[in-house]
Amino acid sequence: MNRIQSIDVFRGLTVAAMILVNNPGDWSTVYQPLLHAEWHGLTPTDLIFPFFIFIVGVSISLAYNNKKPSKEIYRKILIRSLKLFGLGLFLNWFIPNYPFFESYTTVRIPGVLQRIGIVFFITSILYINFSKKALVIISVLILVTYNLLLGVVPLPNGLLPSFDRVPNNWANYIDVKLLGNHLWKPDYDPEGILSTIPTIVSCLMGIFIGEVLKIHNKQKLLKLLCIYSLSFLALGYIWNSFFPINKSLWTSSFVLVTSGWASLFVLIIYYLCDVKQKSYGTIFTYVGMNAIGIYFLSSFISKAFYLVKINEQENVHSFLYNYSYNNIIDNGNLASLCYALTVLFFYLSLSYILFKRKIFFKV
Repeated sequence: MNRIQSIDVFRGLTVAAMILVNNPGDWSTVYQPLLHAEWHGLTPTDLIFPFFIFIVGVSISLAYNNKKPSKEIYRKILIRSLKLFGLGLFLNWFIPNYPFFESYTTVRIPGVLQRIGIVFFITSILYINFSKKALVIISVLILVTYNLLLGVVPLPNGLLPSFDRVPNNWANYIDVKLLGNHLWKPDYDPEGILSTIPTIVSCLMGIFIGEVLKIHNKQKLLKLLCIYSLSFLALGYIWNSFFPINKSLWTSSFVLVTSGWASLFVLIIYYLCDVKQKSYGTIFTYVGMNAIGIYFLSSFISKAFYLVKINEQENVHSFLYNYSYNNIIDNGNLASLCYALTVLFFYLSLSYILFKRKIFFKV
């Protein structure tokens, strides 16, 4: 089928948002919407990663449409998954100074690209082996079971489970037990083991929307997108009353609410780009066509800027920020945002250059 422009725009917009929130001038002066919720709750920033997972699901639906299980298909899925996991692990492991790699005893194993790789692998296998009805049943079973585990089942030490950031939270308990020193924080990891399971459902939600996008009747397509988005949002916010929306735990309510917002974004962007043929988001199309490459490069450079020292007091990042916006703009939050927007502008420009030169990094 023909390429759907709105999906490239949505993917690029999501990566652009990732770059924006990951590169403030100063983490101590950031506008609240550009920060994650401390634990329970939802900010605009909390939507970004589930949006990307959702788009992975849409892409699986479009790329593997009518594909039958075969060794060759499995091989391609496995190789792509390993590449994503390997790139993510490299970002965690590499440091831009001697000995160039973190100690294997403490390097963080989970991460954004690692989770994308795992979720892509499992969801792709499910999609080419099961019917849509079966995928809906699997999604419901995962979300309900996850809720029951985190909210009802006692831990091995006999303590009752909790949704809070405490040792008797099942997700935190499993991460600490199995990953030990290889976590983002000593007590939990937002891309941990157990919370990756409901992330698969976020990807399956994208598959369901991908199936809708195959409908040729655009009026019916838009109507279904509206029904899906409102249904996901309603169910998610109802579920939030007894299983709180939480990105770090990737709770069932979080899956539904973020899938609802993602579906609504798809509806709006599809209407503008594919129905009305507007070109508002063309710049994001360029980013979307090199999404993983741009995200990896921005993460790598950002890490290097923080670790490479200019002098005893400053690294590259702080030097650039302090001698630019921080010395010009009195408002700390605004100065920090302007720096982030400059970084974003650089990667938007790079994406345009890569597109014009027909350079696309495939993973």
